[in-house]
Amino acid sequence: MNRRITLVGPAHPYKGGGARHTTELAHRLAARGHRTRIESWSAQYPAALYPGEQTVADPEGEPFPDTRHDLAWYRPGGWFATGRRLARTEDLVVLTLFSPVQVPAYLGILAGLRSSRRSRGAERTRVVVLCHNVLPHERRAVDVSLVRALLRRADGVLTHSGEQAHLADGLLGSGRGRPVVAPMPPHLPDTGARSAPEPGERRHLLFLGIVRPYKGVDVLLRALAQGAPDDVTLTVAGEFWGGSGELTALARRLGVADRVRFREGYVPAEELPGLFAAADAMVLPYRSATASQNVWLAHEHGLPVVATRAGALADHVRAGVDGVLCEPDDVADLARALADFYRQGVPEKLRAGVRRVEAAPFWDDYTDRLLGA
Repeated sequence: MNRRITLVGPAHPYKGGGARHTTELAHRLAARGHRTRIESWSAQYPAALYPGEQTVADPEGEPFPDTRHDLAWYRPGGWFATGRRLARTEDLVVLTLFSPVQVPAYLGILAGLRSSRRSRGAERTRVVVLCHNVLPHERRAVDVSLVRALLRRADGVLTHSGEQAHLADGLLGSGRGRPVVAPMPPHLPDTGARSAPEPGERRHLLFLGIVRPYKGVDVLLRALAQGAPDDVTLTVAGEFWGGSGELTALARRLGVADRVRFREGYVPAEELPGLFAAADAMVLPYRSATASQNVWLAHEHGLPVVATRAGALADHVRAGVDGVLCEPDDVADLARALADFYRQGVPEKLRAGVRRVEAAPFWDDYTDRLLGA
Protein backbone atom coordinates (compact mmCIF):
# COMPACT_ATOMS: atom_id res chain seq x y z
CA MET A 1 0.00 0.00 0.00
CA ASN A 2 1.40 3.36 -1.02
CA ARG A 3 1.41 5.98 1.70
CA ARG A 4 1.65 9.73 2.12
CA ILE A 5 4.83 10.26 4.13
CA THR A 6 6.61 13.32 5.50
CA LEU A 7 10.12 13.12 6.93
CA VAL A 8 10.92 15.87 9.43
CA GLY A 9 14.66 16.41 9.50
CA PRO A 10 17.66 18.21 8.03
CA ALA A 11 18.16 18.52 4.28
CA HIS A 12 20.42 20.68 2.10
CA PRO A 13 21.79 23.29 2.81
CA TYR A 14 22.40 21.46 6.10
CA LYS A 15 25.53 19.36 5.89
CA GLY A 16 26.75 16.00 6.99
CA GLY A 17 25.38 12.51 7.39
CA GLY A 18 22.08 13.54 8.95
CA ALA A 19 21.02 15.64 5.98
CA ARG A 20 22.26 13.00 3.54
CA HIS A 21 20.32 10.27 5.36
CA THR A 22 17.04 12.22 5.40
CA THR A 23 17.40 13.07 1.72
CA GLU A 24 18.39 9.57 0.61
CA LEU A 25 15.53 8.06 2.62
CA ALA A 26 13.08 10.39 0.86
CA HIS A 27 14.43 9.33 -2.54
CA ARG A 28 14.18 5.64 -1.63
CA LEU A 29 10.61 5.92 -0.33
CA ALA A 30 9.53 7.88 -3.42
CA ALA A 31 11.12 5.25 -5.67
CA ARG A 32 8.91 2.64 -3.96
CA GLY A 33 5.81 4.60 -4.93
CA HIS A 34 5.11 6.50 -1.71
CA ARG A 35 4.19 10.18 -1.99
CA THR A 36 7.07 11.57 0.03
CA ARG A 37 7.97 15.03 1.34
CA ILE A 38 10.64 16.51 3.60
CA GLU A 39 9.80 19.09 6.24
CA SER A 40 13.16 20.69 6.99
CA TRP A 41 14.60 23.62 8.89
CA SER A 42 15.44 27.24 8.21
CA ALA A 43 17.18 27.27 11.63
CA GLN A 44 17.72 23.90 13.32
CA TYR A 45 19.92 24.67 16.35
CA PRO A 46 20.99 27.78 18.27
CA ALA A 47 24.57 28.60 17.28
CA ALA A 48 25.66 28.33 20.94
CA LEU A 49 24.64 24.64 20.98
CA TYR A 50 26.25 23.73 17.67
CA PRO A 51 29.63 25.48 17.42
CA GLY A 52 30.48 24.09 13.99
CA GLU A 53 29.29 25.10 10.56
CA GLN A 54 25.66 24.07 10.10
CA THR A 55 25.24 24.58 6.34
CA VAL A 56 27.18 24.24 3.10
CA ALA A 57 26.88 26.02 -0.23
CA ASP A 58 26.91 22.96 -2.50
CA PRO A 59 24.70 19.87 -2.07
CA GLU A 60 26.51 16.68 -1.02
CA GLY A 61 24.06 14.57 -3.01
CA GLU A 62 20.95 14.99 -5.13
CA PRO A 63 18.50 17.26 -3.24
CA PHE A 64 14.95 15.98 -2.83
CA PRO A 65 12.58 18.19 -4.84
CA ASP A 66 9.57 18.26 -2.46
CA THR A 67 11.33 19.88 0.51
CA ARG A 68 10.08 22.73 2.68
CA HIS A 69 12.26 24.82 5.02
CA ASP A 70 9.67 26.33 7.36
CA LEU A 71 10.76 25.05 10.77
CA ALA A 72 12.87 27.17 13.11
CA TRP A 73 13.98 26.47 16.67
CA TYR A 74 12.96 29.99 17.75
CA ARG A 75 9.43 29.92 16.23
CA PRO A 76 7.22 27.63 18.38
CA GLY A 77 4.01 28.69 16.67
CA GLY A 78 5.34 27.18 13.47
CA TRP A 79 5.80 23.79 15.13
CA PHE A 80 2.12 23.51 16.09
CA ALA A 81 0.95 24.81 12.70
CA THR A 82 3.13 22.26 10.91
CA GLY A 83 1.60 19.44 12.95
CA ARG A 84 -1.94 20.56 12.15
CA ARG A 85 -1.12 20.79 8.45
CA LEU A 86 0.49 17.33 8.37
CA ALA A 87 -2.47 15.78 10.20
CA ARG A 88 -4.77 16.82 7.35
CA THR A 89 -2.75 15.12 4.60
CA GLU A 90 -0.24 12.52 5.84
CA ASP A 91 -0.49 8.83 6.68
CA LEU A 92 2.94 8.75 8.33
CA VAL A 93 5.22 11.41 9.85
CA VAL A 94 8.82 10.41 10.63
CA LEU A 95 10.62 12.59 13.18
CA THR A 96 14.39 12.18 12.79
CA LEU A 97 16.05 12.55 16.20
CA PHE A 98 19.71 13.56 16.43
CA SER A 99 19.69 15.64 19.62
CA PRO A 100 17.35 16.41 22.52
CA VAL A 101 17.55 20.04 21.36
CA GLN A 102 15.05 19.03 18.66
CA VAL A 103 12.54 17.58 21.12
CA PRO A 104 10.60 20.79 22.01
CA ALA A 105 9.92 21.37 18.31
CA TYR A 106 8.85 17.77 17.85
CA LEU A 107 6.54 17.94 20.84
CA GLY A 108 4.99 21.04 19.26
CA ILE A 109 4.46 19.17 15.99
CA LEU A 110 2.90 16.27 17.90
CA ALA A 111 0.56 18.66 19.72
CA GLY A 112 -0.58 20.02 16.36
CA LEU A 113 -1.08 16.51 15.04
CA ARG A 114 -3.13 15.48 18.08
CA SER A 115 -5.36 18.53 17.80
CA SER A 116 -6.42 17.41 14.31
CA ARG A 117 -6.44 13.64 14.72
CA ARG A 118 -10.04 13.31 15.84
CA SER A 119 -11.39 14.48 12.49
CA ARG A 120 -9.66 11.61 10.65
CA GLY A 121 -10.64 8.83 13.06
CA ALA A 122 -9.13 5.48 12.13
CA GLU A 123 -7.14 7.14 9.34
CA ARG A 124 -5.21 9.32 11.75
CA THR A 125 -1.61 10.20 10.99
CA ARG A 126 0.91 7.82 12.55
CA VAL A 127 4.21 9.07 13.97
CA VAL A 128 7.52 7.22 14.10
CA VAL A 129 10.59 8.62 15.85
CA LEU A 130 13.70 7.63 13.89
CA CYS A 131 16.55 7.75 16.41
CA HIS A 132 20.01 8.42 15.06
CA ASN A 133 20.94 8.85 18.73
CA VAL A 134 18.44 7.94 21.43
CA LEU A 135 20.49 9.98 23.89
CA PRO A 136 23.65 12.04 23.34
CA HIS A 137 27.06 10.53 23.92
CA GLU A 138 27.69 13.40 26.36
CA ARG A 139 24.34 13.85 28.07
CA ARG A 140 22.62 16.02 30.66
CA ALA A 141 19.86 14.99 33.07
CA VAL A 142 17.25 16.96 31.15
CA ASP A 143 18.05 14.99 27.98
CA VAL A 144 16.53 11.82 29.44
CA SER A 145 13.29 13.60 30.38
CA LEU A 146 12.95 15.23 26.97
CA VAL A 147 13.54 12.09 24.94
CA ARG A 148 11.30 9.99 27.19
CA ALA A 149 8.47 12.49 26.65
CA LEU A 150 8.92 12.31 22.88
CA LEU A 151 9.17 8.52 22.55
CA ARG A 152 6.11 7.90 24.73
CA ARG A 153 3.98 10.12 22.49
CA ALA A 154 4.96 8.34 19.26
CA ASP A 155 3.28 5.37 17.57
CA GLY A 156 6.63 3.71 16.84
CA VAL A 157 10.35 4.03 17.46
CA LEU A 158 13.17 2.98 15.12
CA THR A 159 16.81 2.67 16.18
CA HIS A 160 19.98 1.68 14.36
CA SER A 161 21.30 -0.98 16.75
CA GLY A 162 20.17 -3.40 19.41
CA GLU A 163 22.07 -1.39 22.02
CA GLN A 164 20.15 1.76 21.07
CA ALA A 165 16.87 -0.19 21.03
CA HIS A 166 17.54 -1.34 24.59
CA LEU A 167 18.13 2.27 25.63
CA ALA A 168 14.90 3.40 23.95
CA ASP A 169 12.99 0.49 25.50
CA GLY A 170 14.00 1.66 28.95
CA LEU A 171 12.64 5.13 28.23
CA LEU A 172 9.38 3.79 26.80
CA GLY A 173 8.58 1.74 29.88
CA SER A 174 6.42 -1.36 30.16
CA GLY A 175 3.22 -1.89 28.24
CA ARG A 176 4.39 -0.18 25.08
CA GLY A 177 5.56 -1.52 21.74
CA ARG A 178 9.21 -2.48 21.40
CA PRO A 179 11.51 -0.31 19.28
CA VAL A 180 12.29 -1.59 15.79
CA VAL A 181 15.96 -2.13 14.94
CA ALA A 182 17.02 -1.23 11.40
CA PRO A 183 20.76 -1.17 10.68
CA MET A 184 21.88 2.13 9.20
CA PRO A 185 22.12 1.95 5.38
CA PRO A 186 24.84 3.66 3.33
CA HIS A 187 24.32 7.35 2.51
CA LEU A 188 27.72 8.55 1.39
CA PRO A 189 28.67 11.98 0.04
CA ASP A 190 29.10 12.26 -3.70
CA THR A 191 32.85 12.78 -4.18
CA GLY A 192 32.89 12.27 -7.96
CA ALA A 193 34.65 9.57 -9.95
CA ARG A 194 36.99 7.32 -7.97
CA SER A 195 40.17 5.81 -9.36
CA ALA A 196 41.90 2.73 -8.01
CA PRO A 197 44.29 3.55 -5.15
CA GLU A 198 47.97 3.74 -6.04
CA PRO A 199 49.99 0.76 -4.79
CA GLY A 200 52.47 1.09 -1.94
CA GLU A 201 52.41 2.35 1.62
CA ARG A 202 51.92 6.01 2.52
CA ARG A 203 52.95 5.57 6.18
CA HIS A 204 50.05 7.86 7.00
CA LEU A 205 46.76 7.46 8.87
CA LEU A 206 43.53 9.47 8.75
CA PHE A 207 40.91 10.41 11.31
CA LEU A 208 37.89 12.14 9.75
CA GLY A 209 34.84 13.74 11.37
CA ILE A 210 33.70 16.01 14.16
CA VAL A 211 36.26 15.91 16.97
CA ARG A 212 34.53 15.43 20.32
CA PRO A 213 35.65 13.55 23.45
CA TYR A 214 33.65 10.40 22.69
CA LYS A 215 35.46 10.04 19.34
CA GLY A 216 38.68 9.17 21.21
CA VAL A 217 41.22 11.24 19.28
CA ASP A 218 43.23 11.62 22.51
CA VAL A 219 43.35 7.81 22.74
CA LEU A 220 44.59 7.72 19.14
CA LEU A 221 47.39 10.20 19.86
CA ARG A 222 48.57 8.13 22.83
CA ALA A 223 48.40 4.93 20.77
CA LEU A 224 50.30 6.57 17.92
CA ALA A 225 53.08 7.39 20.38
CA GLN A 226 53.10 3.84 21.77
CA GLY A 227 52.34 1.49 18.91
CA ALA A 228 52.83 2.90 15.42
CA PRO A 229 56.26 2.93 13.76
CA ASP A 230 58.12 6.20 14.24
CA ASP A 231 57.79 7.21 10.59
CA VAL A 232 53.96 6.89 10.54
CA THR A 233 52.08 10.21 10.53
CA LEU A 234 48.45 11.17 11.15
CA THR A 235 45.95 13.71 9.85
CA VAL A 236 42.99 14.63 12.07
CA ALA A 237 40.49 16.32 9.75
CA GLY A 238 37.21 17.84 10.89
CA GLU A 239 35.50 20.34 13.13
CA PHE A 240 37.02 20.58 16.60
CA TRP A 241 34.30 21.31 19.15
CA GLY A 242 36.05 23.41 21.76
CA GLY A 243 39.10 23.95 19.56
CA SER A 244 42.25 21.91 19.01
CA GLY A 245 44.33 23.42 21.82
CA GLU A 246 44.13 20.48 24.24
CA LEU A 247 44.92 17.90 21.57
CA THR A 248 47.78 20.00 20.21
CA ALA A 249 49.25 20.23 23.72
CA LEU A 250 48.79 16.47 24.22
CA ALA A 251 50.60 15.69 20.94
CA ARG A 252 53.44 17.93 22.07
CA ARG A 253 53.69 16.21 25.49
CA LEU A 254 53.68 12.79 23.82
CA GLY A 255 56.45 13.80 21.43
CA VAL A 256 54.36 13.26 18.28
CA ALA A 257 53.53 16.87 17.39
CA ASP A 258 55.74 16.69 14.30
CA ARG A 259 53.83 13.57 13.15
CA VAL A 260 50.29 14.94 13.52
CA ARG A 261 48.49 17.47 11.32
CA PHE A 262 45.27 19.02 12.56
CA ARG A 263 43.16 20.03 9.57
CA GLU A 264 40.48 22.08 11.31
CA GLY A 265 37.03 22.80 9.82
CA TYR A 266 34.34 20.91 7.99
CA VAL A 267 35.72 18.79 5.15
CA PRO A 268 33.67 19.27 1.95
CA ALA A 269 33.09 16.29 -0.32
CA GLU A 270 35.53 17.48 -2.98
CA GLU A 271 38.44 17.30 -0.51
CA LEU A 272 37.77 13.72 0.58
CA PRO A 273 39.48 11.88 -2.33
CA GLY A 274 42.77 13.67 -1.64
CA LEU A 275 42.67 12.85 2.06
CA PHE A 276 41.93 9.19 1.37
CA ALA A 277 44.56 8.91 -1.37
CA ALA A 278 47.25 10.08 1.08
CA ALA A 279 46.39 7.51 3.77
CA ASP A 280 46.93 3.80 4.38
CA ALA A 281 43.88 3.47 6.65
CA MET A 282 41.13 5.37 8.39
CA VAL A 283 41.26 5.11 12.17
CA LEU A 284 38.03 5.19 14.21
CA PRO A 285 39.15 5.27 17.87
CA TYR A 286 35.66 5.91 19.29
CA ARG A 287 34.96 5.42 22.98
CA SER A 288 31.24 5.05 22.18
CA ALA A 289 29.23 4.98 18.98
CA THR A 290 25.80 4.32 17.56
CA ALA A 291 26.15 3.93 13.79
CA SER A 292 28.70 5.57 11.51
CA GLN A 293 29.16 5.87 7.78
CA ASN A 294 32.93 6.14 8.05
CA VAL A 295 33.70 2.45 7.61
CA TRP A 296 31.76 2.42 4.35
CA LEU A 297 33.20 5.79 3.34
CA ALA A 298 36.73 4.49 3.78
CA HIS A 299 35.95 1.29 1.89
CA GLU A 300 34.31 3.29 -0.91
CA HIS A 301 37.68 4.97 -1.41
CA GLY A 302 39.70 1.77 -1.16
CA LEU A 303 40.95 2.17 2.41
CA PRO A 304 40.98 -0.44 5.18
CA VAL A 305 39.88 0.61 8.66
CA VAL A 306 41.34 0.41 12.15
CA ALA A 307 38.32 0.66 14.45
CA THR A 308 37.17 -0.01 17.98
CA ARG A 309 34.29 -2.35 18.74
CA ALA A 310 32.15 0.56 19.97
CA GLY A 311 28.51 0.53 18.86
CA ALA A 312 28.03 -0.73 15.32
CA LEU A 313 31.49 0.22 14.03
CA ALA A 314 32.71 -3.37 13.91
CA ASP A 315 29.66 -4.70 12.08
CA HIS A 316 31.08 -3.86 8.66
CA VAL A 317 34.77 -4.55 9.30
CA ARG A 318 36.08 -8.02 8.46
CA ALA A 319 38.99 -8.32 10.86
CA GLY A 320 42.12 -9.43 9.03
CA VAL A 321 40.44 -8.96 5.64
CA ASP A 322 39.66 -5.25 5.28
CA GLY A 323 40.53 -3.89 8.71
CA VAL A 324 41.79 -4.34 12.26
CA LEU A 325 39.63 -4.17 15.40
CA CYS A 326 40.42 -3.27 19.00
CA GLU A 327 38.66 -2.46 22.26
CA PRO A 328 37.25 1.04 22.88
CA ASP A 329 38.99 3.49 25.24
CA ASP A 330 42.01 1.18 25.48
CA VAL A 331 45.29 2.86 24.53
CA ALA A 332 47.31 -0.35 24.71
CA ASP A 333 44.94 -2.30 22.47
CA LEU A 334 44.73 0.49 19.88
CA ALA A 335 48.55 0.70 19.95
CA ARG A 336 48.61 -3.05 19.35
CA ALA A 337 46.17 -2.66 16.43
CA LEU A 338 48.32 0.05 14.82
CA ALA A 339 51.43 -2.10 15.22
CA ASP A 340 49.59 -5.09 13.72
CA PHE A 341 48.39 -2.98 10.82
CA TYR A 342 51.94 -1.93 9.93
CA ARG A 343 53.44 -5.41 10.00
CA GLN A 344 55.17 -6.18 6.73
CA GLY A 345 52.69 -6.70 3.90
CA VAL A 346 49.57 -6.12 6.00
CA PRO A 347 48.56 -2.68 4.62
CA GLU A 348 48.61 -3.99 1.05
CA LYS A 349 46.80 -7.20 2.03
CA LEU A 350 44.01 -5.32 3.79
CA ARG A 351 43.72 -2.79 0.97
CA ALA A 352 43.26 -5.68 -1.47
CA GLY A 353 40.45 -7.03 0.71
CA VAL A 354 38.37 -3.84 0.62
CA ARG A 355 35.08 -4.00 -1.30
CA ARG A 356 32.70 -1.17 -2.05
CA VAL A 357 29.30 -1.43 -0.45
CA GLU A 358 26.18 -2.30 -2.45
CA ALA A 359 23.62 0.10 -1.02
CA ALA A 360 20.33 -1.17 -2.48
CA PRO A 361 19.79 -4.27 -0.27
CA PHE A 362 20.48 -2.22 2.87
CA TRP A 363 17.94 0.41 1.85
CA ASP A 364 15.28 -2.13 0.89
CA ASP A 365 15.53 -3.70 4.34
CA TYR A 366 15.63 -0.31 6.06
CA THR A 367 12.51 1.09 4.40
CA ASP A 368 10.63 -2.16 5.07
CA ARG A 369 11.43 -1.92 8.78
CA LEU A 370 10.63 1.78 8.95
CA LEU A 371 7.20 1.27 7.39
CA GLY A 372 6.60 -1.64 9.76
CA ALA A 373 7.49 0.44 12.82
